[in-house]
Amino acid sequence: MLLEHSGATHIVDLDGDVVTVPSIGVVRADVLRASIGRRWAVGERSFLVLTPTIRDHLGSVQRRAQIIGAKDAPVLTWNCDMKGGDFIVEIGSGSGALTLVLAHAVGPTGRVVSYDVRPDFLEQAQQNVVAAGFGNQVEFKLGDARNGIAERNADAVVVDIPDPWEAVRVSAEALRPCGHFASFSPNMEQVKRTVQVLRANTFVQVRTIETIEREIVAHEEGTRPSFAPLGHTGYLTFARKVLDTF
Repeated sequence: MLLEHSGATHIVDLDGDVVTVPSIGVVRADVLRASIGRRWAVGERSFLVLTPTIRDHLGSVQRRAQIIGAKDAPVLTWNCDMKGGDFIVEIGSGSGALTLVLAHAVGPTGRVVSYDVRPDFLEQAQQNVVAAGFGNQVEFKLGDARNGIAERNADAVVVDIPDPWEAVRVSAEALRPCGHFASFSPNMEQVKRTVQVLRANTFVQVRTIETIEREIVAHEEGTRPSFAPLGHTGYLTFARKVLDTF
Protein backbone atom coordinates (compact mmCIF):
# COMPACT_ATOMS: atom_id res chain seq x y z
CA MET A 1 0.00 0.00 0.00
CA LEU A 2 1.22 3.50 -0.85
CA LEU A 3 0.45 6.21 1.72
CA GLU A 4 0.60 9.88 0.71
CA HIS A 5 1.31 12.72 3.12
CA SER A 6 -2.31 13.85 2.68
CA GLY A 7 -3.50 10.52 4.06
CA ALA A 8 -4.65 9.17 0.70
CA THR A 9 -3.84 5.52 0.11
CA HIS A 10 -3.36 3.33 -2.95
CA ILE A 11 -3.69 -0.46 -2.63
CA VAL A 12 -1.39 -2.23 -5.10
CA ASP A 13 -0.99 -5.93 -5.86
CA LEU A 14 2.65 -7.05 -5.68
CA ASP A 15 2.10 -10.61 -6.89
CA GLY A 16 3.21 -9.84 -10.46
CA ASP A 17 6.38 -8.38 -11.95
CA VAL A 18 4.87 -4.94 -12.47
CA VAL A 19 1.96 -3.06 -10.92
CA THR A 20 -0.13 -0.14 -12.12
CA VAL A 21 -0.58 2.68 -9.63
CA PRO A 22 -3.39 5.16 -10.41
CA SER A 23 -2.12 8.58 -11.54
CA ILE A 24 1.48 7.32 -11.33
CA GLY A 25 1.85 4.61 -13.94
CA VAL A 26 3.58 1.24 -14.13
CA VAL A 27 6.04 0.35 -11.37
CA ARG A 28 8.24 -2.69 -10.87
CA ALA A 29 6.88 -4.79 -8.02
CA ASP A 30 10.33 -5.73 -6.70
CA VAL A 31 11.13 -2.03 -6.21
CA LEU A 32 8.09 -1.63 -3.96
CA ARG A 33 8.80 -4.87 -2.09
CA ALA A 34 12.28 -3.62 -1.27
CA SER A 35 10.83 -0.33 -0.03
CA ILE A 36 8.30 -1.67 2.50
CA GLY A 37 8.39 0.54 5.58
CA ARG A 38 10.34 3.23 3.76
CA ARG A 39 9.74 6.36 1.71
CA TRP A 40 9.54 5.89 -2.04
CA ALA A 41 9.55 8.82 -4.47
CA VAL A 42 8.46 9.34 -8.06
CA GLY A 43 9.47 12.74 -9.37
CA GLU A 44 8.21 15.29 -6.86
CA ARG A 45 5.72 12.90 -5.27
CA SER A 46 6.67 10.73 -2.31
CA PHE A 47 4.93 7.85 -0.59
CA LEU A 48 5.41 5.54 2.35
CA VAL A 49 5.24 1.89 1.32
CA LEU A 50 3.21 -0.08 3.87
CA THR A 51 1.77 -3.57 4.07
CA PRO A 52 -2.04 -3.13 3.96
CA THR A 53 -4.18 -4.08 6.95
CA ILE A 54 -7.67 -5.55 6.80
CA ARG A 55 -8.97 -2.03 7.56
CA ASP A 56 -7.09 -0.72 4.51
CA HIS A 57 -8.64 -3.43 2.32
CA LEU A 58 -12.08 -2.68 3.73
CA GLY A 59 -11.74 0.99 2.87
CA SER A 60 -10.60 0.31 -0.68
CA VAL A 61 -13.35 -2.05 -1.89
CA GLN A 62 -15.26 -1.11 -5.02
CA ARG A 63 -18.92 -0.77 -4.07
CA ARG A 64 -22.17 -1.78 -5.70
CA ALA A 65 -24.01 -1.93 -2.38
CA GLN A 66 -23.53 -0.17 0.95
CA ILE A 67 -20.93 -1.96 3.08
CA ILE A 68 -20.59 -2.85 6.74
CA GLY A 69 -17.83 -0.51 7.83
CA ALA A 70 -14.70 -0.64 9.94
CA LYS A 71 -16.41 0.16 13.25
CA ASP A 72 -19.06 -2.58 12.95
CA ALA A 73 -17.12 -5.40 11.29
CA PRO A 74 -14.73 -6.18 14.20
CA VAL A 75 -17.59 -5.99 16.71
CA LEU A 76 -19.46 -8.54 14.63
CA THR A 77 -16.56 -10.99 14.38
CA TRP A 78 -15.73 -10.68 18.10
CA ASN A 79 -19.31 -11.25 19.24
CA CYS A 80 -19.53 -14.32 17.00
CA ASP A 81 -16.28 -15.68 18.49
CA MET A 82 -14.79 -16.10 14.99
CA LYS A 83 -11.32 -17.63 14.90
CA GLY A 84 -8.92 -19.49 12.66
CA GLY A 85 -10.41 -22.59 11.06
CA ASP A 86 -14.06 -21.58 11.49
CA PHE A 87 -16.73 -22.15 8.85
CA ILE A 88 -18.93 -19.12 8.19
CA VAL A 89 -22.04 -18.69 6.01
CA GLU A 90 -22.83 -15.18 4.81
CA ILE A 91 -26.30 -14.31 3.51
CA GLY A 92 -26.02 -11.15 1.44
CA SER A 93 -22.62 -10.71 -0.21
CA GLY A 94 -23.24 -7.12 -1.26
CA SER A 95 -19.94 -5.56 -2.29
CA GLY A 96 -17.91 -8.21 -0.45
CA ALA A 97 -16.47 -5.92 2.24
CA LEU A 98 -17.72 -8.01 5.14
CA THR A 99 -16.87 -11.17 3.19
CA LEU A 100 -13.18 -10.33 3.19
CA VAL A 101 -13.35 -9.46 6.90
CA LEU A 102 -14.88 -12.88 7.60
CA ALA A 103 -12.19 -14.57 5.49
CA HIS A 104 -9.52 -12.68 7.39
CA ALA A 105 -11.06 -13.78 10.71
CA VAL A 106 -11.15 -17.51 9.86
CA GLY A 107 -7.69 -17.51 8.29
CA PRO A 108 -6.27 -19.82 5.64
CA THR A 109 -7.62 -22.95 7.38
CA GLY A 110 -11.17 -21.57 7.56
CA ARG A 111 -13.91 -21.26 4.97
CA VAL A 112 -16.61 -18.75 4.05
CA VAL A 113 -19.62 -19.44 1.82
CA SER A 114 -21.37 -16.26 0.67
CA TYR A 115 -24.83 -16.04 -0.96
CA ASP A 116 -26.47 -13.27 -2.94
CA VAL A 117 -29.44 -13.05 -5.29
CA ARG A 118 -27.78 -10.59 -7.66
CA PRO A 119 -25.10 -11.76 -10.09
CA ASP A 120 -23.63 -8.25 -10.38
CA PHE A 121 -23.18 -8.05 -6.61
CA LEU A 122 -21.52 -11.47 -6.56
CA GLU A 123 -19.15 -10.48 -9.36
CA GLN A 124 -18.11 -7.27 -7.57
CA ALA A 125 -17.80 -9.06 -4.22
CA GLN A 126 -15.58 -11.74 -5.72
CA GLN A 127 -13.35 -9.15 -7.38
CA ASN A 128 -12.89 -7.32 -4.07
CA VAL A 129 -12.18 -10.51 -2.12
CA VAL A 130 -9.66 -11.76 -4.67
CA ALA A 131 -7.95 -8.34 -4.80
CA ALA A 132 -7.51 -8.49 -1.01
CA GLY A 133 -5.89 -11.93 -1.25
CA PHE A 134 -8.70 -14.05 0.25
CA GLY A 135 -10.02 -15.70 -2.90
CA ASN A 136 -9.02 -19.23 -1.89
CA GLN A 137 -11.04 -19.08 1.33
CA VAL A 138 -14.39 -17.93 -0.05
CA GLU A 139 -17.01 -19.67 -2.18
CA PHE A 140 -19.68 -17.44 -3.74
CA LYS A 141 -23.11 -18.84 -4.54
CA LEU A 142 -25.93 -17.30 -6.55
CA GLY A 143 -29.31 -17.90 -4.95
CA ASP A 144 -31.91 -16.84 -2.42
CA ALA A 145 -30.62 -18.32 0.83
CA ARG A 146 -33.93 -17.52 2.52
CA ASN A 147 -35.39 -20.49 0.66
CA GLY A 148 -32.80 -22.90 2.02
CA ILE A 149 -29.10 -23.68 1.83
CA ALA A 150 -27.12 -26.91 1.75
CA GLU A 151 -24.49 -25.93 4.33
CA ARG A 152 -24.56 -27.52 7.77
CA ASN A 153 -22.51 -27.31 11.01
CA ALA A 154 -21.51 -23.70 10.41
CA ASP A 155 -19.84 -21.90 13.30
CA ALA A 156 -21.70 -18.70 12.41
CA VAL A 157 -24.26 -17.36 9.97
CA VAL A 158 -24.07 -13.63 9.19
CA VAL A 159 -27.09 -11.98 7.57
CA ASP A 160 -27.06 -8.63 5.77
CA ILE A 161 -30.34 -8.41 3.86
CA PRO A 162 -33.40 -6.12 4.21
CA ASP A 163 -35.48 -8.87 5.91
CA PRO A 164 -33.09 -10.84 8.14
CA TRP A 165 -35.97 -12.46 10.01
CA GLU A 166 -36.71 -14.44 6.85
CA ALA A 167 -33.27 -16.06 7.16
CA VAL A 168 -33.61 -17.19 10.79
CA ARG A 169 -35.01 -20.63 9.93
CA VAL A 170 -32.31 -21.50 7.40
CA SER A 171 -29.69 -20.14 9.78
CA ALA A 172 -30.90 -22.47 12.52
CA GLU A 173 -30.65 -25.40 10.11
CA ALA A 174 -27.15 -24.44 8.99
CA LEU A 175 -25.64 -23.76 12.42
CA ARG A 176 -23.97 -26.27 14.68
CA PRO A 177 -25.23 -26.46 18.26
CA CYS A 178 -24.10 -23.27 20.08
CA GLY A 179 -23.24 -21.62 16.77
CA HIS A 180 -23.72 -17.88 16.33
CA PHE A 181 -26.30 -15.90 14.38
CA ALA A 182 -25.62 -12.25 13.50
CA SER A 183 -27.54 -9.71 11.44
CA PHE A 184 -27.00 -6.09 10.43
CA SER A 185 -30.05 -3.81 10.17
CA PRO A 186 -30.27 -0.06 9.54
CA ASN A 187 -33.54 0.49 11.45
CA MET A 188 -35.21 -0.68 14.64
CA GLU A 189 -38.29 -2.18 12.99
CA GLN A 190 -36.03 -4.69 11.26
CA VAL A 191 -34.44 -5.45 14.61
CA LYS A 192 -37.82 -5.95 16.28
CA ARG A 193 -39.04 -8.48 13.72
CA THR A 194 -35.73 -10.34 13.71
CA VAL A 195 -35.62 -10.61 17.50
CA GLN A 196 -39.23 -11.84 17.60
CA VAL A 197 -38.45 -14.68 15.21
CA LEU A 198 -35.20 -15.57 16.97
CA ARG A 199 -37.00 -15.84 20.31
CA ALA A 200 -39.72 -17.97 18.73
CA ASN A 201 -37.04 -20.45 17.61
CA THR A 202 -34.29 -22.25 19.52
CA PHE A 203 -32.00 -19.25 20.00
CA VAL A 204 -30.72 -17.83 23.27
CA GLN A 205 -28.59 -14.87 24.38
CA VAL A 206 -30.43 -12.64 21.91
CA ARG A 207 -29.07 -9.09 22.05
CA THR A 208 -28.81 -6.04 19.82
CA ILE A 209 -26.18 -3.32 19.97
CA GLU A 210 -25.25 -0.10 18.18
CA THR A 211 -21.60 0.83 17.89
CA ILE A 212 -20.74 4.51 18.35
CA GLU A 213 -17.21 5.58 17.44
CA ARG A 214 -15.71 9.05 17.91
CA GLU A 215 -12.26 9.93 16.61
CA ILE A 216 -10.06 12.26 18.65
CA VAL A 217 -7.86 14.75 16.78
CA ALA A 218 -4.58 15.66 18.50
CA HIS A 219 -2.59 18.77 17.50
CA GLU A 220 0.07 20.90 19.16
CA GLU A 221 -2.60 23.55 19.70
CA GLY A 222 -4.88 21.14 21.53
CA THR A 223 -6.87 17.92 21.40
CA ARG A 224 -10.55 17.72 20.50
CA PRO A 225 -13.16 15.35 19.06
CA SER A 226 -13.23 15.19 15.26
CA PHE A 227 -15.80 17.38 13.54
CA ALA A 228 -16.71 14.49 11.25
CA PRO A 229 -20.41 13.56 11.62
CA LEU A 230 -21.09 10.63 13.93
CA GLY A 231 -23.91 9.23 11.82
CA HIS A 232 -25.84 6.05 12.56
CA THR A 233 -24.77 3.02 10.55
CA GLY A 234 -26.87 0.15 11.83
CA TYR A 235 -27.80 -2.29 14.57
CA LEU A 236 -26.08 -5.63 15.13
CA THR A 237 -28.26 -8.45 16.46
CA PHE A 238 -26.67 -11.59 17.90
CA ALA A 239 -27.99 -14.93 19.10
CA ARG A 240 -26.81 -18.50 19.70
CA LYS A 241 -28.50 -21.66 18.47
CA VAL A 242 -29.34 -24.33 21.02
CA LEU A 243 -31.14 -27.66 20.80
CA ASP A 244 -33.37 -27.16 23.85
CA THR A 245 -34.94 -24.11 25.48
CA PHE A 246 -35.87 -23.45 29.11
